[in-house]
Amino acid sequence: MTFQGWPAEALEFYDALEADNSKTFWTAHKSTYEDLVRAPMAELLAELEPEFGPAKIFRPHRDVRFSADKSPYKTSCAASFDRGGYVQLTAAGLAAGAGVYMMDAPRLARFRESVADDATGAQLEAVIDTLTHQGYSVTSHDQLKSVPRGYAKDHPRAELLRHKGLAAWHQFPLKPWLGTAKARTHLETFYRACTPLQTWLTAHTRVA
Repeated sequence: MTFQGWPAEALEFYDALEADNSKTFWTAHKSTYEDLVRAPMAELLAELEPEFGPAKIFRPHRDVRFSADKSPYKTSCAASFDRGGYVQLTAAGLAAGAGVYMMDAPRLARFRESVADDATGAQLEAVIDTLTHQGYSVTSHDQLKSVPRGYAKDHPRAELLRHKGLAAWHQFPLKPWLGTAKARTHLETFYRACTPLQTWLTAHTRVA
């Protein structure tokens, strides 16, 4: 099977799941998830793999062990790429990300060193400026309230130094192309635009 987009019923499924996040609803509509949501995602990832690497679809069940929200099911179908990409489908449509959502301590230390360096820091700023001008946002999951210890508070890249990760993100407008193979083209455009960001992060934050 080739990827042909997601039908309107896929978005309607998540719209309804948000209203009734119960096992009863899920059981009654599981075939809709399998056939109209997950199957197109799997087809899409298979077609993207030659250029962007393998990806894995997340399980639909939420881990509620340590959450106050006991809703059993995720209201998105999402997948992550081994190389750092991310894609999700929700009732709001298609969204994608690229980069490093959160960094562990060794990688974060390298990131800060590279951001502070005038040469590599300026390279990252140029990459972010380009992505921003293309309409993509670049941010992080979490930030410090102030510049980390050891760095000047008035550092020219103080804002970047506060980040605990760095990723490009884009919520695509809800358009008819979502129900066609053109959805793949829009994702390819995004991931290709994010290649310089992925390359910088790999070169300057990886810990051997």
